[in-house]
Amino acid sequence: MGKIIAICNQKGGVGKTTTCINLSAALTYLGKKVLIIDLDPQGNATSGLGIDKHKLTHSIYQALLKEVVLSEIILPTSLDLLKLIPAQIELIGAEVELNRIEGGQFVLKKILSGIEENFDFLFIDLPPSLGMLTVNALTAAHSVLIPIQCEYYALEGLSQLLFTLEKVKQAFNPGLLREGILLTMADFRTNLSQEVIAEARRHFGNEVYQTVIPRSIRLSEAPGFGKPIFLYAPESQGAIKYRELAQEFLLHNTEINVNANISSG
Repeated sequence: MGKIIAICNQKGGVGKTTTCINLSAALTYLGKKVLIIDLDPQGNATSGLGIDKHKLTHSIYQALLKEVVLSEIILPTSLDLLKLIPAQIELIGAEVELNRIEGGQFVLKKILSGIEENFDFLFIDLPPSLGMLTVNALTAAHSVLIPIQCEYYALEGLSQLLFTLEKVKQAFNPGLLREGILLTMADFRTNLSQEVIAEARRHFGNEVYQTVIPRSIRLSEAPGFGKPIFLYAPESQGAIKYRELAQEFLLHNTEINVNANISSG
């Protein structure tokens, strides 16, 4: 059974989509089958993987409304083991549509149940808001990966997000875990980045990944070419760091599985 991970932060511009695409891509180089579910109406994960969202006839929006079967809209990408469920701007309408449906918080969970066994990991790229799409993702997910930018007020925003996660956990998904906190857009030349990193580690300890993603021109350019960083600039610092993150992520998940087996045995 694949693990479903929501990549979530209510702030925009913190590296959610960059992390979704490049962590997913890095995991495929380690032999994992990965599915990205683009649940952001902006469709940046879709275009960032080289898919022209304007030419699509169906997207996650139609699947949420049960107009198409989810398995029929899974698209290939430039990496064999990486697949995509795309998004288009009309997904904005799902915020209203899902509110009209009884049990609308559980729609994504239900439609993912038929395909999750086909993948090792399923990453949901979320919009920078806490609306119905985000609630659906948090209800469907096993865990949440939280990217935060190395800037002032980053940890203040994080506390608001953790409060929301706790509310969703209590109401809809008691098993929801925090996968980890990822520090992004670090400029190691500045005291500010170093201070945010230190403060995050002081507050959240081992929940913060050791790998820190740097500010990188190459990382910001790659989506414009519709490529993960490994196909655009494989020797860049951004590529190196996302490879390190994938290894750390896998090690963490292996430890969880081992511990679960020990406790159940």
